[in-house]
Amino acid sequence: MPFVHSYRDQLPGSYTRLAPTPLAEPQLVVLNRPLLAELGLPGDESDWTVWGSGNGLPAGADPLAQVYAGHQFGGWVPRLGDGRGLLLGEWQGPAGRHDLHLKGAGQTPYSRFGDGRAVLRSTIREFLASEALHALGCPTSRALTLVSSSEPVRRETFEPGAALIRVAESHIRFGHFEYFSHGGDHRQLRQLLDYCIGHHFPEVAGLPAGEREAQFFRRVCERTGELLGWWQAYGFAHGVMNTDNMSILGITFDFGPYAFLDGYEPGFICNHSDSGGRYAFHRQPTIALWNLQCLGLALAPLLPEAAIRDGLTAFEPALLSCYRRLMQARLGLPAWTDESGPLLSALLGLLAAEQADYSLSFSRLTQLTDGADARWCDEFVDRAAARQWLQRYRQQFTAAEWQARQVTMMAANPERVLRNYLAEIAIRRAYEGDFSEVRQLFAALTQPFTVHQEWAAYSEPPPDWGRHLEISCSS
Repeated sequence: MPFVHSYRDQLPGSYTRLAPTPLAEPQLVVLNRPLLAELGLPGDESDWTVWGSGNGLPAGADPLAQVYAGHQFGGWVPRLGDGRGLLLGEWQGPAGRHDLHLKGAGQTPYSRFGDGRAVLRSTIREFLASEALHALGCPTSRALTLVSSSEPVRRETFEPGAALIRVAESHIRFGHFEYFSHGGDHRQLRQLLDYCIGHHFPEVAGLPAGEREAQFFRRVCERTGELLGWWQAYGFAHGVMNTDNMSILGITFDFGPYAFLDGYEPGFICNHSDSGGRYAFHRQPTIALWNLQCLGLALAPLLPEAAIRDGLTAFEPALLSCYRRLMQARLGLPAWTDESGPLLSALLGLLAAEQADYSLSFSRLTQLTDGADARWCDEFVDRAAARQWLQRYRQQFTAAEWQARQVTMMAANPERVLRNYLAEIAIRRAYEGDFSEVRQLFAALTQPFTVHQEWAAYSEPPPDWGRHLEISCSS
């Protein structure tokens, strides 16, 4: 198999090579065949059951655990690393080079007090969320295989173990740079920076020294801004935005207690462990910028302060540009004008006042036709405010634009998103040995804009028991 190992060969001292610890009695739950085809990987299920559980390795793989550091909930941790995951290698296929990373592979030198395993519930959640975000168009890591096991794993209680093969163009995090910078190893820091520029930012590789490094940091800031634009536009709360969970590529990375918004609540906290609300939904852009400042500080031995400050200024314009583009499409507006921002703010204020369902509100707006205004307004307690807003909204369109807007909106407003209660139903059934709901939900979420009667129930708001599910970091 065409594996390459540039990370292993060019960054010695940044990893430990070791084999995975096999999972007992593995069962393949889901094999992501569209991703398999995209990457040009062979498709034998029996092979992927073996490889996805650590019971064997594909030819050419050379697994290793990466070392890095990070700021976790704002506190500095000087040494973290892959405590339960192994980079199997970099697959060179028709879609380019992609890391294959086995999560739940057993203990490594960076496990600290952990067992190196993953539990079935968190593995299901990551598989579904990464593919759901990808289908929406959001930059994210992907999931190739989900394998369950009879092996029990201890968390709050004993749970079934599982493993996942994660796919990304790179697994390098902000924390990689922090590890070498704050550890005083500036030679390794330089090697890491040169590696990232050469492999992941080739558009800046030919620039003169100094400008090359500055443009790398600026592009990381821009990509991170674009990512936050996607999250805020589609109501995605990550939950654990530590610097070791932030990718240099600006992709959604390390899924934990995430959530898509049900009712629109700007201060929504999805992580049960986040008692102070550090990672609340409306604070995500601020935290992303804080994390970029940490990355800038880590790069300070190689970059002048002016270049770091300049790079940081690229974050907000990139975020706003992406967010406005997405929200213009979600509202079906023919253009973004001076009135668009206040119009959007007024809608979000209306949703927040009643904690109206975020995703369904846009879906219902998409379906709005002449004569249906009253039905849309009936969804709100304050119908007068809803009517007032709807009148402002209609004024943004000519008659022809009003008729044409629905096509744009249908391509931007999903019929379904991965609500926590849907994931919980799939997890409960999986714990009873029934994986059919995981597979069905996976199929539905990878076609989020398609109206499909069989999946109509996935578009419904959560039942009472599913409105305030508490998700923790324990996985």
